[in-house]
Amino acid sequence: MKEYTGFKFDVNVLLMPLLFVLTIWFVYWFEFVFGEDLTSYGIYPRRISGLRGVLFSPFIHASTSHLYNNTVPAFVLLGALVFFYRKVALKVFVMGVLISGLLTWFIGRSSYHIGASSLIYVLVSFIFFKGIFTRYYRLIALSLIVVFMYGGMLWYVFPIKQGMSWEGHLSGLLTGFLLAYFIKYNPGKPKRYKWEEPSSELDDPFLRHFDKEGNFIPSSEMEDDPEAYDDTISTGKNIQINYHYKKKDTPGD
Repeated sequence: MKEYTGFKFDVNVLLMPLLFVLTIWFVYWFEFVFGEDLTSYGIYPRRISGLRGVLFSPFIHASTSHLYNNTVPAFVLLGALVFFYRKVALKVFVMGVLISGLLTWFIGRSSYHIGASSLIYVLVSFIFFKGIFTRYYRLIALSLIVVFMYGGMLWYVFPIKQGMSWEGHLSGLLTGFLLAYFIKYNPGKPKRYKWEEPSSELDDPFLRHFDKEGNFIPSSEMEDDPEAYDDTISTGKNIQINYHYKKKDTPGD
């Protein structure tokens, strides 16, 4: 396993989610200011012209509340994706948009499907399942945090709310699972610090002052003298090391 270098914060952790959020808000601003309605650029299932929505639908929203509800989770989840899965973040983003969009085009109702919800479900699903698949404790912890924050979204992959594209949510959930399974990601072996390395008490200068009975031996009494008292200490590695020191009579012994 390759050496683990740690999760590092850099500008991309904020830049990628910020660019996405600014883009979807700019599109909504453009519609509002110029009186345009870009809903027809969303996904329309099983219609050839509706395929353009695979690319455009994540950036189009029907209302301010729709836009706001997608802004915060998109920013948080994209930031987590870049920070914890830096090397595959762009691949997950692009493939998540394309695959979830195509699935929605296949299974969706005959209506326009718009919004970044499908992408959000991709990110939730990918982060959760990838953490479980890698079995790395930090990524598993991230998976649990995602479940705690967004676990309630699971209900919306079913047709329980009128006017909501549950097909897009379901497509995002399935896409995230598939990407988590097929995209290889190796967090590497965690770096071990010196204090974490296995060691014996014989490696510690202070502990070497104690004999096998636990008696403290002052430095003045520890000498490399062949005629001095010889004591043998067995380590956990089955290595026997002899220490020579002069043993003085102790009052009361």
